[in-house]
Amino acid sequence: MRAARAALAFLTRLPVGRLDAADFARAPGWFAAAGLAIGALAAGVWWLAAAVWPPVLAALASVAALALITGALHEDGLADAFDGLGSGRPAERALEIMRDSRIGSFGTLALGLVLAGRVAALTALGPLAPVALIAGQGLSRAAMTLMLRRGPYLRAQGTGSGMTGPLGAGVWPLAVAALVALALTVWMGGWASVPAVVGMGAAMLILRHWAIRRLGGITGDILGAAQVLGELGFLLGWLAWG
Repeated sequence: MRAARAALAFLTRLPVGRLDAADFARAPGWFAAAGLAIGALAAGVWWLAAAVWPPVLAALASVAALALITGALHEDGLADAFDGLGSGRPAERALEIMRDSRIGSFGTLALGLVLAGRVAALTALGPLAPVALIAGQGLSRAAMTLMLRRGPYLRAQGTGSGMTGPLGAGVWPLAVAALVALALTVWMGGWASVPAVVGMGAAMLILRHWAIRRLGGITGDILGAAQVLGELGFLLGWLAWG
């Protein structure tokens, strides 16, 4: 279970004990399972908040909980990715912009719109929001793992650089977690699961195509942005059916 602990250590700020580089190399196979755990914690916050506050505050509390649990890892990637991709500069300069810890206008706009979209979508989903949180977190990280594996990954060092090898035995936990997330979606959403999955896939594929066209490949920031946009696409697709 060291690989599972490594996935939690990489994707969250939860204490999991000491690990080594080999554990992190096997972590991607457990990203989807970690996503289910992250989503379950956020769903718990939603349930507690919804017991005392209106739906919009429950949605805001769950989104804030996600940021606290993960250390806003993927949101940071979203802002950096859009600063670089939206800069209009050549690929090398765009990658330098993405390395810069400062956030620019494109990143600020993207982050604000996506966070507002997540809160609005969870509010509109109402009682279905907890299930959507769990399933969306799991499925988006399963898709992120596949994107990481497919590459091409641009950075020799940095986030994700040591995780691009074969999944090996990690295929099984990835598949099981993805099936659990999909089963939850079908159970609670019925036919809404179709546009939900399509919305997630479309958002992530469009970002990947943009990154490859602009940069020649993907980076850790692109992967983080893909997870956030994929989750938003999942929520909006679910709502589109209703």
